[in-house]
Amino acid sequence: MPKYGKHSHWSLFSDIQAAIAVFIFIASCAGNHSSKKLETFGPKQVSPRFDNGKTVYDTVYHKIADFRFYDQDSAEITNQTFSGKIYIADFFFTSCPTICPRMNTQLLRVYEKFRDNPHIAILSHSIDPYNDSISVLKDFADKLGVSSDQWHFVAGDQDKIFEIGQKSYMVTAMNDLSEPGGFLHSGALIMVDPERRIRGIYDGTKPEEVDHLINDIPNLLTEYGMQ
Repeated sequence: MPKYGKHSHWSLFSDIQAAIAVFIFIASCAGNHSSKKLETFGPKQVSPRFDNGKTVYDTVYHKIADFRFYDQDSAEITNQTFSGKIYIADFFFTSCPTICPRMNTQLLRVYEKFRDNPHIAILSHSIDPYNDSISVLKDFADKLGVSSDQWHFVAGDQDKIFEIGQKSYMVTAMNDLSEPGGFLHSGALIMVDPERRIRGIYDGTKPEEVDHLINDIPNLLTEYGMQ
């Protein structure tokens, strides 16, 4: 039995080593967010065009519409504010008694993680502009301890805020007197790429969802060569 038994043990050891190596490789790939291109959300249209005598079909993706609001420093905020940037959008109001405090806590995690990164910004839309004046938004931002250069709390015409929420960001934002605080709004955090396309929608009330957002941001930065 001398040689056979010894060779059998060595083969088993080699097989175990190989299995462990394969498992580690698979686990590594599964956890590697940077290798996965993020989905583009929203309706798409196929647009034909002629190129060298041939018909070519381009996919036209849903994009965030033009907007113009004012932030906590009275600065005018438009799409151009986020030119060449990735930004995270949400809808809230400062007196919100339900989900907003949880959302702000989670957004603070994103802010702290990417603080001072010139390619990342946050855009929080107040759905209660009658009460959320510029001074109220300024006080709110100061209490959170955030920089207005990176995190903009904006107000504007309420109907336009509702419209851009529902039609561009595809989330709920409306008056509803049956709801606490008088508004019905989504707790979503929406990640927008430099081409104004939605690349991620996350539940801003759940830490594990915001973990996904934090992991997806470097992926999108890499896609646009911003790393």
